[in-house]
Amino acid sequence: MSTYDVIVIGSGPGGYTSAIRNAQLGKTVAIVEKYSTLGGTCLNVGCIPSKALLDSSEHYYQAVKKFDNHGIAVDGVSVDFPKMIGRKDQVVSQITQGVKYLMDKNKIQIFEGHGSLKDANTVIVKGEKEVELKGTNIILATGSKPTELPFAKFDKKRIISSTEALTLKELPKSMIVIGGGVIGLEMGSVYSRLGVEVQVVEFLDKITPTMDEMVSKELMKTLKKQGIKFSLSTKVTAITNKGESVTVEAENKKGEAVSFEADYCLVAVGRSPYSEALGLDNVGIELDERKRVPVNTNLQTKVSNIYAIGDLIEGPMLAHKAEEEGVYVAEFIDGQKPQVDHHLIPGVVYTWPEAASVGSTEQELKEAGKEYKVGKFSMKALGRARASEDTDGMVKVLADKTTDEVLGVHLVSARAADIISEAAVAMTYRASAEDIGRICHAHPTFAEAFKEAALDASDKRAINA
Repeated sequence: MSTYDVIVIGSGPGGYTSAIRNAQLGKTVAIVEKYSTLGGTCLNVGCIPSKALLDSSEHYYQAVKKFDNHGIAVDGVSVDFPKMIGRKDQVVSQITQGVKYLMDKNKIQIFEGHGSLKDANTVIVKGEKEVELKGTNIILATGSKPTELPFAKFDKKRIISSTEALTLKELPKSMIVIGGGVIGLEMGSVYSRLGVEVQVVEFLDKITPTMDEMVSKELMKTLKKQGIKFSLSTKVTAITNKGESVTVEAENKKGEAVSFEADYCLVAVGRSPYSEALGLDNVGIELDERKRVPVNTNLQTKVSNIYAIGDLIEGPMLAHKAEEEGVYVAEFIDGQKPQVDHHLIPGVVYTWPEAASVGSTEQELKEAGKEYKVGKFSMKALGRARASEDTDGMVKVLADKTTDEVLGVHLVSARAADIISEAAVAMTYRASAEDIGRICHAHPTFAEAFKEAALDASDKRAINA
């Protein structure tokens, strides 16, 4: 039986990052992965493949819709969908191989098979053969899976999850997307850009429900212009696979029956933790009402040497959250005093334009009774956006009314996913809106919109508004 300082179950962004950081700190580390490739959901059937398809589909969309405006004549543009899927697979393969390289580089032992707890210091790995591993510390990082509707299970033929949406063999003519959150909008964008008729059906009265109201409105406005149709405040009641098509039955906000028909129905109503079959009963760990693993502020379960991170625990199901928590646990085990500010974890929707948020939304500030100021700047007024024809969207900065400290940043714009990191840095060091407004930003750039919105929040003195 092999013995390690740390055993990590799950090789997604949280798991493999934690394994590396533990190894850097001199620990002997084993990582357990049930699939044949490392990287978890994010690298194999999530973040990376979806972004590969988003980029490919955006190139096509630009060629068809916007190249002519730039004086570029392109005739006979068409989609080779199998080749596009093949390129996506190639990207995934390169990155997962990169993770394997990092494991070898850091002398991390890989065990392929399903890992579960036998007791507080023993992990059973069931693969080609069963092995037992002893660990002083164990980190649970098994991630999540797409959530099924109770009345419409995934048949992986016509009723599909994001996993199947990434591997379709041919381009459909139409698709219904159930859920107006990040996954539904990103995958809906991929297919809409490629000419598929996309209908988004959302139970709530807005898309991206966890983000600021401005983001929801601006993003839906731009996605509508791109051809995506939306049915909000609509409750799905049944989904039926009819062989060559699928029918969705629903009720609108008036209680009236409505129905939709398409080639495929992508169900994207959220994700659920992979918390089953981990042997938690063997160590007395009970799940919460949402099947998550309860942890304390140091990410320890009720068994102090067993930790849980990422999608297994409370908080947004984001790869970068899992990464930060993985590093936190490694450094805590090492006796350090690490920190993760969960309030300052950015959220991004990789449509085009992109949407991004960090900190408090305006609604949250209102509910908390916090006095605040609002600064806004439209992308239409930005020189860089005009030059590239990316004028949709807006930047919104929320600042404390008394101290001017930035409390939240929300934007819909080109490169929003990159700009939001500047906001996260500023808020980490408790910058004021005036601080941001006084920082010299290169011209012309998209990041200037953030500076302008900060100036507007600080003293209503945006220059180009």
